[in-house]
Amino acid sequence: MKIYVTSVFVDDQDKAEKFYTEVLGFTVKHNIPLGDFRWLTVVSKEDPEGTELLLEPSDHPAVGPYKEAIVADGIAAHSFQVQDLDAEWKKLTGRGVTFVTEPMDAGAVHMAVFDDTCGNLIQLIQMKDMASA
Repeated sequence: MKIYVTSVFVDDQDKAEKFYTEVLGFTVKHNIPLGDFRWLTVVSKEDPEGTELLLEPSDHPAVGPYKEAIVADGIAAHSFQVQDLDAEWKKLTGRGVTFVTEPMDAGAVHMAVFDDTCGNLIQLIQMKDMASA
């Protein structure tokens, strides 16, 4: 068994598509109209057959309070892994991404958290070499 698709609730699918593709560098895998919304998934350019991230509309009444509560508590909705966090942080801040937690060591990972402009906090992690941690 493996994870095929996971989702992040977004306030606006068009805005999310632009942010996740143009700013973060993901590629659209599926873009299928479904009534007022779309089945809109993105994947890593490095792993186009890997896990898909569904940019899920936030229209369910429970989503707004849930997102507000976890963001208020500083909880990231998802975690993405990168090879070089400091380089990624520099690239993304150059593209206007707002980080709510700048790169820092946290046990076995080097991590940072940014605002995805769609109502979520997203964590970036770089695994540390445990021999030097």
